[in-house]
Amino acid sequence: MISKKIAFIGPGVMAEAMIAGLLRQKLAKPENIIIAGPRAERGDELTKRYGIKATTENASAASHADVVVLSVKPQRLSEVMKGLKGIRADALVVSIIAGANIRKISTGLKHKAVVRSMPNTPGQIGEGITVWTCSADVTDEQQSIARIILGGLGEEVFVEDESYLDMATALSGSGPAYVFLFTEALIDAGVHMGFPRRIAEQLVLQTIKGSASYYNLAQRHPATLRNQVTSPGGTSAEALYYLEKAGFRTAISRAVWAAYQRSLELGKEKPGHIDPHDEEK
Repeated sequence: MISKKIAFIGPGVMAEAMIAGLLRQKLAKPENIIIAGPRAERGDELTKRYGIKATTENASAASHADVVVLSVKPQRLSEVMKGLKGIRADALVVSIIAGANIRKISTGLKHKAVVRSMPNTPGQIGEGITVWTCSADVTDEQQSIARIILGGLGEEVFVEDESYLDMATALSGSGPAYVFLFTEALIDAGVHMGFPRRIAEQLVLQTIKGSASYYNLAQRHPATLRNQVTSPGGTSAEALYYLEKAGFRTAISRAVWAAYQRSLELGKEKPGHIDPHDEEK
């Protein structure tokens, strides 16, 4: 269990997921967690749900914390950092903000010990994966703390090279969106053929879940597993022919590359006007 005081700056979905994971796994006590955001109503909601503390004063929350988790929208980061004065010199800053590199955070906060991470939305149920790295000033103890906090969302992967974080943003960070779109397309195809939507959803969801589990257990190349269900001249072969003809692989590759480029752009953009309610999303 972490005995450190943890402050979450930004009361969004991923911050709540991290808090829920820490408390569910009994890795932290509610009284050691505080969340800060612009809307008191959101803070009250999280206080009632988890028994944590809440405030609308970012600086106050951060100044008393051993660990400060930045969980605001990328477009709000520069503005939020300007108001985060008084972070303790021995504190650890953990960012889950897409596109924000360690240098930007360290410079903006005038703070050296920074962890940059990229979680994904399945972390809301403890089934996510988070890629993370840290500055040279993060101690071994602080790395262990970061590993525990991020582990509350599911699996975590440490990398030495920070450039992998923008790649992870495009692959695993945005990855659930690709899976959901594919899922939706399959369900709609089932409905188009004549299945009731309820049955189409059941068939597709279990097929995706079962295929992922089978791949994980088989530990073989996906092409090998695909070939196992592709009989010569069969239905799978016919379907795969049309997917290849439509540029399915290329479309996925280009989409991930576009997300990667956007992640790089987010780190360079100047802040614009953002609705404070957006932090809850």
